[in-house]
Amino acid sequence: MRDRLIFAGQLLFTLIVAAFLVVPAWLSIMAGVTVNYFRGIQSGVTLQWVAQVWDLYAETILLSFVIAFATLAVTLLAGVPGAYALHMRGGRLSRIIEELITLPLAIPGLAIALALLLTYGGFGEFRRSWLFIMVGHVVFTMPFMVRSVMAVFAAVDIETLDEGAASLGASPWRRFRDVIIPNAVPGILAGSLMVVTLSLGEFNLTWMLHTPLTKTLPIGLADSYASMRLEVASAYTLIFFIMIIPLLVAMQLFAEKERVR
Repeated sequence: MRDRLIFAGQLLFTLIVAAFLVVPAWLSIMAGVTVNYFRGIQSGVTLQWVAQVWDLYAETILLSFVIAFATLAVTLLAGVPGAYALHMRGGRLSRIIEELITLPLAIPGLAIALALLLTYGGFGEFRRSWLFIMVGHVVFTMPFMVRSVMAVFAAVDIETLDEGAASLGASPWRRFRDVIIPNAVPGILAGSLMVVTLSLGEFNLTWMLHTPLTKTLPIGLADSYASMRLEVASAYTLIFFIMIIPLLVAMQLFAEKERVR
C-alpha cells in the first residue's frame, strides 16, 4: 500500500510538471489555428494564419535548417577527430584545450557574437552571408559534440582498440575509419542531436549576427510576436513544432537503433 501511494504521488507530481510545461505551448499552438484568439476557439478554426506565416517566413524557416545542418557537418568534421586527438594524447595540454573548447558555454551568446563582429565584421560579403551565423553556431555547439564523443571514448577503452588495430598493421586512417568511428557512434548521435537542436533554437547569438536577409527561425518568431497579430505569431510557433519535433524523433529513433546494434 505504501509503495502504491509513493508511486501515485510521483505520478501526480510528474503530470503536474508536464502540464506546467506543455499547457502554455498547447495554448500557443491553438491560438495559431483560431480565427480570433480573443474570442476563443468558438470563433472557429482556420489555417489561414499558418499559410500567411509560410508566405512571409518560408525562406527564414528553410535557412534555419540549412544553417543547422551546415553547423552539424562542421562540428562532425572538426569535433570527432578533435575529440579523438584530445583523448588519445591526454595530459595537461589536452585538458587545457578541452577547457578552451568548452569556454563558450560559460560566456553569454551576446558576448560571443560581439567578439565575432569585432574580429570578422569587416569582411563585408562574409558578414552578410549566413556562413557568419554558422560560425557562431559552430563555436557555441562544438563543446557538445566534443564532450559527447570523448565520453564514449572513455567508456569503451578506445586506446586498447586502437593499439589492437595498429598491431594488426592498420594505418592511422584505417584505424580511425574502421575502429574509432564505429565505436563512437553513440556519442556522435548524441552530439548531433544536441547540435541540431541548439542551432535551430539559438536566439541570443543569432540576434546579434543576423542581417535582414539572414534571419533564422527564432529571429523570425521574435519579429512575428513583436510586429504581427498574435494568431500569426502563434502559427509560427506551430510551424516550428511541426518541423522540429519529427526531426528530433527521427534522430532519437536512429540513435536507439544504433545502440541496439
